[in-house]
Amino acid sequence: MSARGLYAIVDPAATRARDPEVIAKAILAGGCARLQLRFKDGPDRARLALAQRVRALCAEAGVPFVVNDRPDLALLTKADGLHLGQDDLPIAAARSLVPEAEIGLSTHDPAQARAAEAAGADVVAFGPIFPTTSKAEPDPVVGLDALAAVCRATSRPVVAIGGLSLERAPAIRDAGAAWGAVIGAVCGADDPEAAARALHHALGGEAS
Repeated sequence: MSARGLYAIVDPAATRARDPEVIAKAILAGGCARLQLRFKDGPDRARLALAQRVRALCAEAGVPFVVNDRPDLALLTKADGLHLGQDDLPIAAARSLVPEAEIGLSTHDPAQARAAEAAGADVVAFGPIFPTTSKAEPDPVVGLDALAAVCRATSRPVVAIGGLSLERAPAIRDAGAAWGAVIGAVCGADDPEAAARALHHALGGEAS
């Protein structure tokens, strides 16, 4: 497991039409504890090619690379991690495909968080902590108190998801989350490198 700090998510839909590979390189230069590629739309050939390029950038930077949703792409890119949603493959099935990868699962209430740990998740993602615009139909906001309770209750590292910003980052850190996941605040920033550096520091990460 990497040190605390920024769990950066690169999503081509959030980069303001800028090259996601360039955005990923800037984020890595600024600093993050992990970098996840979230690629919901587009042909699989393009997804694989981008994932391979971003994976290479992460390897060069010494930052764990995580693939969203897709065990096949995680396998093909030799990703360090795979992140699943509630409607994706069960953890056991995904692990049969990528046995060496760290597997995280998004959860949206304490019961789901407990179930994720029981099912063998290596990382429990919990949220949305704050209102978010990164999903068309977001789950209900859970808030900081629920985040702190989940962090206390689970033996797994928790990544806080949903609506994080630089101003909100210290509260995420103080609630006990290992990482804070951010999409828009880095991918949509005028200066993704500076945004990543500031968020990583505010979330308890060490300077790169």
